[in-house]
Amino acid sequence: MNINFEYHDVTASDALEQFATEKLNDLHQKYDMIIRADVFFKTENTTSDETGMICNIRLSVPGPRLFAEANHDNFRSAVQESVSDLEKQLRKKKEKMMNY
Repeated sequence: MNINFEYHDVTASDALEQFATEKLNDLHQKYDMIIRADVFFKTENTTSDETGMICNIRLSVPGPRLFAEANHDNFRSAVQESVSDLEKQLRKKKEKMMNY
């Protein structure tokens, strides 16, 4: 699985990339159909202290791509929520594939 990182208005971070890679590799071990992951980190000015750090993850799998977005006060929480959402989508996709 290839993992590509993009940053918008955010300084690149090796620790953040390592954390996201670790989470995505765990996901890839459960679902080997993942071909590629595109991870986008960006910041947004908000009135709330609990939001503003956004993580988008797009997975290339057979069929339509899967996408998840999370908005938190830190990138680690955003990555965890995005990966959790993608895991739910992958589970549903795998169930549909098994039926045929």
